Amino acid sequence: MTDRASTATVAAPNASAITAGGIAWAGSLVGVNNPNNLGYRYSTPSKRYRTTLDDGDDASRDVPTNIQVQFRNRQGEDLAQTLDLPTQSTIDDLTALVHSLLENSDSHDEQQRQKQGAGKIPYSFYATILKNGVQDDVEITHTLSDLLQQHAISTEDVLQLTYQPLAVFRVRPVTRCTDTLPGHTEAVLHVQYAPDGQMLASGGGDTTVRFWDVHTSTPKYTCKQHKNHVLCVAWAPNGKRFVSADKNGVWIVWDPTKGEAVGKAVKAHRQWITSLAWEPMHLNAACDRLATSSKDGTIKIWNVRTQAQNLTLSGHTDSVESIKWSGDGFLYSASRDRTIKVWNVDRGILVRTLTGHGHRINTLALSSDYVLRTGPFDHRGTKFASEEAAQQAAQEKYEAFRAQGPERLVSGSDDFTLFLWHPQENKHAIKRLTGHQQAVNHIAFSPDGRYFASASFDKKVKIWNGFSGDFLTTLTGHVGAVYQVAWSSDSRYLVSASKDSTAKLWEMPSGKRARETLPGHADEVYALDWSPNGASVATGSKDRTIKIWKH
Repeated sequence: MTDRASTATVAAPNASAITAGGIAWAGSLVGVNNPNNLGYRYSTPSKRYRTTLDDGDDASRDVPTNIQVQFRNRQGEDLAQTLDLPTQSTIDDLTALVHSLLENSDSHDEQQRQKQGAGKIPYSFYATILKNGVQDDVEITHTLSDLLQQHAISTEDVLQLTYQPLAVFRVRPVTRCTDTLPGHTEAVLHVQYAPDGQMLASGGGDTTVRFWDVHTSTPKYTCKQHKNHVLCVAWAPNGKRFVSADKNGVWIVWDPTKGEAVGKAVKAHRQWITSLAWEPMHLNAACDRLATSSKDGTIKIWNVRTQAQNLTLSGHTDSVESIKWSGDGFLYSASRDRTIKVWNVDRGILVRTLTGHGHRINTLALSSDYVLRTGPFDHRGTKFASEEAAQQAAQEKYEAFRAQGPERLVSGSDDFTLFLWHPQENKHAIKRLTGHQQAVNHIAFSPDGRYFASASFDKKVKIWNGFSGDFLTTLTGHVGAVYQVAWSSDSRYLVSASKDSTAKLWEMPSGKRARETLPGHADEVYALDWSPNGASVATGSKDRTIKIWKH
């Protein structure tokens, strides 16, 4: 990532030009579509070039060379004694130090981690600071010195640093289109990889569901039983079933290995189905319970094996736009009536109602979405001998994720805001997140839960701290509304799909400029998914094609 100093040197090689004011390229829509934009804008020299030229204000001179640091893990347990570290220490330096301390630790758990090769695990670091009188955790992105300057932290106090393990494996960034998959005769509205990443399914305006072989990028099955647009799709966490729902309020469960419907099409709702959610695998090894929500304002729970309706949850006064089935067994529903409801599915009762949004709620995201979606599967392609073994693996995976704290829920609305909730504990929002200038239409948590990204019609993607909800950065570059975002399974990359007919790849959490632009579609990109095994990205477009992107 280019630092501010090098940018200043290139953009304005002499100080006199800067003092007088600089000009910088403005970028988009130059020409007949925007005759008033001449392709440049005036910039404030004090903001753009301060770090290079204002020698008298060089804050780094005021930062001491050392600081007292106390490391602790996510459970709040201290690692070793307080250490005196150079303020120029980078993340790599801190990681190497933590590995060294763990190797010398007498803790049985730490010794077990070492046996499992934990010495190779990379770490992220969060500093505990006071912000406006409230304790908060801020991630270190470069050096301790940068952190001290940005947040005016006193070096006389002991700095508390929490270390958090990152994914050991690394997903390679997607950079090129390897295949274009034709077949749909109308816009592709959904693409979704199976939980193990071994198959791709799509649905669209042509009323068909299609299954694709991800290894050869060829069609496997075309399923034509729907009579109207396929509006939502979902893979069961065990990968053995796939469900699609249409504008007539009908859902159909498919056997992806045969391309055939399992049972009959079920007329579930009076109006179209807006969202689908499977019960997590660690709660139900058979993966046979499904929740559907509809524009008719109801939520229904089904047994897909018997096709029997188990439960109807009513209480919303308008269309239910999104539902999520949590790893703790609760169901969350967001509605146009501006409320989110928390349901106990087993007892069929309403637990609490979350209010705060001023307009209809479009989307929900759970911090555990990725863990629940992939069930027992991981990047190694592990196979399981039985349902019980797979459920046990899913249970262990969820418990490891849950160790970092309670599940968090984020909602996005037409009121341009997001709310961060702890929905099982409190009916009041943890934080109200502002910054978007148009409706928020999609939110996605990173697989490790450290961040979440929000996509908006204002052409921007914003990145937020997944625990505190603090704003981190805005990703600008799209020249049309952003419809959807998807994370790589190692949480190091994000890809976004837009009305401008492109997808863009961003490096997290530092990248403000797109690392790659993925062009090729001839129209708006509606659908997007990153394979859970990290191998590829699929995009679906209004141009009726699906494109596969790889490194």
